[in-house]
Amino acid sequence: MRSGPLVIDIAGTQLTEEDVQLLHDPRVGGLILFSRNYQHRQQLVDLIQQVRALRPDLLIMTDQEGGRVQRFKAEFTRIPAMGRLVKTAQSENIEVTTLLRDVGWLLASELLACGIDLTLAPVVDLDRGISDVVGDRAFAEDPQHVIEYAGAFIQGLTAAGMSACIKHFPGHGGVAEDSHHHQVVDERSFEDIMATDGFTFKAFIDQGIPAVMASHVVFPKVSAEPTGFSRYWLTTVLREKLGFKGVILSDDLSMHGANWVNGSAVAQAQAALDAGCDLLLVCNQRAKVLQLLQQPTFAQRDCANQINVLRANSSVDFGQLQQDARWEETRTRLMRWSYD
Repeated sequence: MRSGPLVIDIAGTQLTEEDVQLLHDPRVGGLILFSRNYQHRQQLVDLIQQVRALRPDLLIMTDQEGGRVQRFKAEFTRIPAMGRLVKTAQSENIEVTTLLRDVGWLLASELLACGIDLTLAPVVDLDRGISDVVGDRAFAEDPQHVIEYAGAFIQGLTAAGMSACIKHFPGHGGVAEDSHHHQVVDERSFEDIMATDGFTFKAFIDQGIPAVMASHVVFPKVSAEPTGFSRYWLTTVLREKLGFKGVILSDDLSMHGANWVNGSAVAQAQAALDAGCDLLLVCNQRAKVLQLLQQPTFAQRDCANQINVLRANSSVDFGQLQQDARWEETRTRLMRWSYD
């Protein structure tokens, strides 16, 4: 079956008739799950099984980073934000990279045990002390530390059988505003960006990272469009100059920072595709999804190959996971630390 570029959401903990209709549309290639879709672990497993029965080819993803961005909490291990985790480990003289490999493995294993293919992590933006929306979601301020620490986390994800998706290219840490709620402008030059934030992305691209999420930040000294709508950023820089061969995901096209394109939802989404995005996230605005899918000529491309790259390559039995000493030891260590 053909799988298109749209990644959509659902409103509740069970599929509605409209959800079923939309998920059957071959232009939908993925489903992203949020906290509102979760009551308890078995309910999540049942929901995902229903989705798989409808469309076994769908890419099922979530945002499970830890800290402020952890969609599933009850019956999952509570994980601190990565920046906080690094500082806590350092304060207790714990070897940071070993811990982060274990945390990445645990986080991925718990999601895989529910049938989720992908978490949109890690954040490899720099915590420059400017951006509240990035803040302690970042591993560190120094690019070399981010490469080391995020790299260890990615090794853990990979060991469990899950791909990594680094974000938010080419860096969201240099601006105070949150692109969820504002149109965000970063006045730095291309050289400055690529010597700092962009340096981390290049390092992971050189290592063969499978997925990159583009930011909605505008860098006017580089391109007039937000990154996710900029052919210069996504095609000239990311594909050609940096040699990225993997999957490019848009950030959520319902965010305020995506309101750069005047006109219809179709015009906006098409602009992101034309710039170089492979998969388009459209979340929390069902009306926008309906507008896109009511246009019969929109998104008539097959993204099955890109989706298959990101599908989980292993399954995890939760009962066996609970018996795993690595899971128990990592979980016990994390549970000792307090959470916001």
